[in-house]
Amino acid sequence: MMQSAFAGSIVGWGSNDYDETTSPDGNDYVAIAAGVVNSLALKSDGSIVGWGYNIDGQAMPPDGNDFVAIDTGGITVNPHAGLLSGYGLALKSDGSIVSWGRVYTPIDFEGNDLKAVAAGHGFYLALKIDGSIAGWHGQATPDGNDFVAIAAGSTHSLALKTDGSIVGWGSSNYFGQATPPDGNDFVAIAAGGQHSLALKSDGSVVGWGRNSYGEATPPDGNDFVAIAAGSTHSLALKSDGSIVGWGNNTHGQATPPAGNNFIAIAAGYIHSLAIRRNCEYELIGDLNDDCKVDFSDFEILADNWLIDCNLELPDPACVPK
Repeated sequence: MMQSAFAGSIVGWGSNDYDETTSPDGNDYVAIAAGVVNSLALKSDGSIVGWGYNIDGQAMPPDGNDFVAIDTGGITVNPHAGLLSGYGLALKSDGSIVSWGRVYTPIDFEGNDLKAVAAGHGFYLALKIDGSIAGWHGQATPDGNDFVAIAAGSTHSLALKTDGSIVGWGSSNYFGQATPPDGNDFVAIAAGGQHSLALKSDGSVVGWGRNSYGEATPPDGNDFVAIAAGSTHSLALKSDGSIVGWGNNTHGQATPPAGNNFIAIAAGYIHSLAIRRNCEYELIGDLNDDCKVDFSDFEILADNWLIDCNLELPDPACVPK
């Protein structure tokens, strides 16, 4: 789940077999989460909306206006048939946690000292205010109280520590997805199907784990500000507000829309979501919809400027000789 400091509208791309990319209307969304074939969004008023596959109620979040964080994970219903379902998690403003959809067991947690949640494939994580990690359904969490972020993949988990290092664990590490690189310069983490990503303090992205589709081979650059890992594809948000994608693209999930006004991203099983920032005012001269008029707009204007004095209505710049 990625939350933005600004609100905006939601766009989706990739597979839409269950309307998981058919986003709801509105421009007051501050966070998004993409699951197996369902999606969730947090609104600026603290309420949650869901859409997509809903056979077990995973796209029907609880009522209320006191939610501050969301995530959605998957569940294998029938391994032989490859049937998948899902569930949702939400953190409330009082530090408590709620779940819905097809969960193996309801979350049994008494207390209100949580500050972040992460939904994996049949297991759940929460980061506590004291910096320690709690886990449910078979995920043994690491000791310590110096963690600042958590991420849950299909069978593995990651945690970012206060010193900028990463720890990994899980029920499977076959592809090395739970073995992060050394270093103390990481600022964000993302756990996918069987691969992992991390954002470094210099704005570059590193990946490890399964790389069958190139999902663990991020593009070069030092201008990234956010990352998201799906089942076999990955996304990154750049400082200019554009999105890049890589990895499996059989459903178009790794081909984000063009634009420079995105503020949040989420990668699901075979679909992706983003929040597009909406300007509070309509600005004359804002040609790239980034809510400001600057030199980038003049560059667009220069590349597309045309004066044709042969038009029926001559341009004011055309002065007879």
